[in-house]
Amino acid sequence: MALQCGIVGLPNVGKSTLFNALSSAKAEAANFPFCTIEPNVGVVTVPDPRLKVLEKLVDPERVMPTVIEFVDIAGLVKGASKGEGLGNKFLANIREVDAIVHVIRCFNDDNVVHVAGKVDPIFDKEVIDTELQLKDLESVEKKIIRIEKIAKSGDAKAKKELEILKVFKAGLEAGKNARAIDVEKEDLEAIRDIHLLTIKPVLYVANVDEGSIQEGNEFVEKLKANVKDENAEVIMLCAAIESQIAEFEDMEEKEMFLGEYGLEESGLNRLIRAAYDLLDLITYFTAGKQEVRAWTIKKGWKAPAAAGVIHTDFERGFIKAEVIKLPDYEAFKTEAACRENGKIAVEGKEYVVKDGDIMHFRFNV
Repeated sequence: MALQCGIVGLPNVGKSTLFNALSSAKAEAANFPFCTIEPNVGVVTVPDPRLKVLEKLVDPERVMPTVIEFVDIAGLVKGASKGEGLGNKFLANIREVDAIVHVIRCFNDDNVVHVAGKVDPIFDKEVIDTELQLKDLESVEKKIIRIEKIAKSGDAKAKKELEILKVFKAGLEAGKNARAIDVEKEDLEAIRDIHLLTIKPVLYVANVDEGSIQEGNEFVEKLKANVKDENAEVIMLCAAIESQIAEFEDMEEKEMFLGEYGLEESGLNRLIRAAYDLLDLITYFTAGKQEVRAWTIKKGWKAPAAAGVIHTDFERGFIKAEVIKLPDYEAFKTEAACRENGKIAVEGKEYVVKDGDIMHFRFNV
């Protein structure tokens, strides 16, 4: 179940450079606006050291990591909500993704033009926030017009829905993103069908220069201060460095290059994991001689639903799941030894799968 993160940002903030580094795709990274017109999709593996552990223990024929999709979406400008620039295309593309990775320029470089004429991360963030909020406000107002007619007839459900829509309308008019508007979880049903853009979870990527990769800079601090009430994470990386790291095929050379900048791992690895967490995803594993594989599911899923990502028959005919914890597998080395030592739990339909579970499903159809 590869879910999608849309990479967004104003033109020339480093979106396409970051995307190219992520996926090794060749979206045109050029020093002018709108160089990425059609959304490019890159499928990237989620780094997970647990796969290496299982590979050593099982010695399978192949190892299959889990993946996440990144979409490089065309840059937008002020007025996009009214169709300015590539606004309509941008907004249509972003509506399709599950989460937003918002790249914000946090570096000075006279050789890279800025659409506003100066580097100001708060301005950049607010331009995109405002355009998305305006589009959401338009969607909410259209639904209010529809629901008001039903509510006037005395329909209790419509009256309640209208109240919630007006809360969102007020919040958006006040410059809030829908995700920051304080409503009960069940109230979100009122806006589910209009697919608000600002309800999507967001991860901010501060794109810094090489000299700021360790300590950050004033731009990063301003951004962190600005988003502190959004319950959103800020990842700091240098897209220029990441694009160089992506070119190394030899792991030792890559580690030496990272060491030159005082880095233990690439910023992309941190970004991929953070995006994975942002989507509220977890990983379980299947392990056998043919294949060790990571599977992506939503946090909180029960065993039958988790089995269904392998094949729908597994969910339909689910009988039970055998579950081994990775520390037990490491301690006893083999599945047989885990079984002999009582370290394989037999779980039923109500079992909530935990991140890192090693699972074997029994089913009958």
